[in-house]
Amino acid sequence: MLICVGIALFLGFTALGTWQVQRRAWKLDLIARVEQRVHAAPVAVPTPDQWPRIDAAGYEYLPVKAQGVWLEKQSVLTKALTEDGAGFWLLTPLQQADGTQILVNRGFTPEKMRAEWLKQIAEASPSAVPVTVIGLMRMSEPGGGFLRHNDAATQQWFSRDVAAIARSQGLAHAAPYFIDQGLPAGNPAYGEARPAAEQAGILRSGMTVIQFHNSHLVYALTWYGLAAMVLVAAWFVRRTP
Repeated sequence: MLICVGIALFLGFTALGTWQVQRRAWKLDLIARVEQRVHAAPVAVPTPDQWPRIDAAGYEYLPVKAQGVWLEKQSVLTKALTEDGAGFWLLTPLQQADGTQILVNRGFTPEKMRAEWLKQIAEASPSAVPVTVIGLMRMSEPGGGFLRHNDAATQQWFSRDVAAIARSQGLAHAAPYFIDQGLPAGNPAYGEARPAAEQAGILRSGMTVIQFHNSHLVYALTWYGLAAMVLVAAWFVRRTP
């Protein structure tokens, strides 16, 4: 019986270690792919016929360029915790010429500015001034934050949930992704991507955090270490009279 338990533990720990090695290879490939992607020149945003095929692996952090007019009155504030402290992301729909909308994260604003932004949103007038937005494609964040759920009725947003925000703001043809306005400093279009609002100190854009937790090697060594301990324990048991 003890032998069977030992064999099961050894095989289980070894399998888990091997799985972590495979996960590490996948993560390193992801990091390399995203690092190359974020420094590429911006391309046109995907057209509606491409939307069903959009996923994180193929599109997230892709530099894109979109044109349209701001729907200022349909902006929302979503909770944010950044290197600058707690505050909000200002998300505004961009109405494109084909009638579709793209949610754009225009930047970070501190907690103290919330009332002022809500006032500006409420008083906003329709705009006919075309703008060009350059930034990184991001995937929707459905549901909310940790132990907090988005509430469209009270406009309490704890995540950038594209579908829920689009429904609450009456955006009938919203893209299934959003754009983080601004690009990393190493991108060739970095200067072009900086909006006037950021330069005036109103909003801080370009704060996309591009980091991937990669502790798979530590986990793999832990599991392989436990497998080795099982072998050592088996050796001691075998030697015991």
